[in-house]
Amino acid sequence: MRFRFGLLALLSSILAACAACAPQSPDQLREKTAEATANLKRNTKAVAEGVKEGLSSKKSVDLNKASKEDISSLPGISAQKADRIIAERPYATTHQLVTRHVLSEEEYTQIQDRVVVTH
Repeated sequence: MRFRFGLLALLSSILAACAACAPQSPDQLREKTAEATANLKRNTKAVAEGVKEGLSSKKSVDLNKASKEDISSLPGISAQKADRIIAERPYATTHQLVTRHVLSEEEYTQIQDRVVVTH
């Protein structure tokens, strides 16, 4: 008897919780769905624009000619590292940043697709 009462109380609580969570009318459900869809569209558009901007902003930095500010804008490059890169000019290849011990291999890997060397 006690088990049945407990089971009945549990089922009643579950049904009450489900009823409280359910939308009150189909119109409210449609309205909430429309709001969620509009938010999803807006967020998707913002993400797409961010990706497009990120891809287009990857300009190449010439190690032999770039300013300290341009070099410092590279990922993981501080003002001090930028000064060191400038002090070691000229470079024949971008990988000389590693062979001359200006940057570690890990630091170089972060910027290798964004740096070039012109003569």
